[in-house]
Amino acid sequence: MTVRSVLSAIALAFTAYLAARGLLWTRPETVVHGWLLIAALSAYLPVAWLWILWGRTRGGSVATGRAAVPVWATALALAAAALVPNAAFLAVDEAGRAQPFVTWVIGAIGALMTIVMVRGRPIVAWIGLGLLTVSTAAWLGPLEALGLGLVGSIVWVGAAQLAVRALERAARDAERLVELQQAASAWQAAQSGRQRERRIHVQRALQVAGPVLGRTIETGGNLRAAEREAARLAEQSLRDELRGPRLLDDAVRAGIDAARRRGVAVTLFDEGGLEGLDDAALRTVRAELARVLSDAVSEKLIIRTSPHAEIAVTVV
Repeated sequence: MTVRSVLSAIALAFTAYLAARGLLWTRPETVVHGWLLIAALSAYLPVAWLWILWGRTRGGSVATGRAAVPVWATALALAAAALVPNAAFLAVDEAGRAQPFVTWVIGAIGALMTIVMVRGRPIVAWIGLGLLTVSTAAWLGPLEALGLGLVGSIVWVGAAQLAVRALERAARDAERLVELQQAASAWQAAQSGRQRERRIHVQRALQVAGPVLGRTIETGGNLRAAEREAARLAEQSLRDELRGPRLLDDAVRAGIDAARRRGVAVTLFDEGGLEGLDDAALRTVRAELARVLSDAVSEKLIIRTSPHAEIAVTVV
C-alpha cells in the first residue's frame, strides 16, 4: 500500500464522517426543509470523493494531480462551496442553524478546499473558502461562524498550502541533487577516461622513446647516424601523439613511420571535428588515412582534421 493510498483512504473516511453528521438531526423540530439537508449531503460527497480519487489510477503525486483534475471538476468544487452551506442553513429555522447537523458543512467545505489545495489548485481553494466564509457569516454572523469551525477550515487550507510548497521545494531540491549527482558521475567518468588516456600515452612514449633515451644516456649523446635517425623518428612520433591522438591507431602510426623512413616529411594536426564521431566512424577515417599514407609519394604531407560537416580529414 502506497502513501497516497493511505492518505486517500483517510480523506475518504474523514469526508464521510463530516457528511454523516448531517444525518443526525438532534433537533428535528428545527428542520423546515429536510430534503435540502439530504440534497446538500448528496451533492457534497460525490464532489469531495471525485477530488480525492480522480487520477489515482494514473499514478503520480501532487504535481501529476494538478494536470489530472479537469476544469469541470473545479467548477463542481466551487459550486459545492457556494450551494451546500446555503442549502443546509436554508433547510432549518434560525434556532437550528448552530446545530451540528447543519454546521457540518463548515468543516466539510473546509476539508474539500484543503483537498483542492493539495491537488494543486490554490486559487480555487481560496475562492471556495471565501464563498464559505461569506455564506456562514451571512447566516450565522462573523463571530459565531468563526467559533463554529470557520477558523479551523481556514487553518486547514493555509497549512495545506504551506505543506504543498514545502513538498514542491523538496522535490525541486531532490531533482537538483539528482542532476548534480549525474554531473558529478559524468565528470568522474570523464576524468577516469582522461587518466586512462594519459597512462596509455605515457606507456606509448616510454615504448617509443625509452630505448633511444637509454642509448643516449649510455653513450653520453655520442649517437651513430642510425641512432640519431631513430631519435628523430621517436621525437616526431611523440609529437604526433600530442597533436593528433584521435587520428592514430596502429595502422596509421605504421603508415606515418613508413612514410618518414621513405623520406617524407609528415606533419599531423588535430584541430577538432572528430569529437562527434563514434568508434565505427573513427575506424573508417583511420583506415582511409592509412591507405592514403601507404600510397603517398610526395616529399611533404600535412594531415589536418576538419570541422567541416562532410570532411573529416584533409591531407595535403
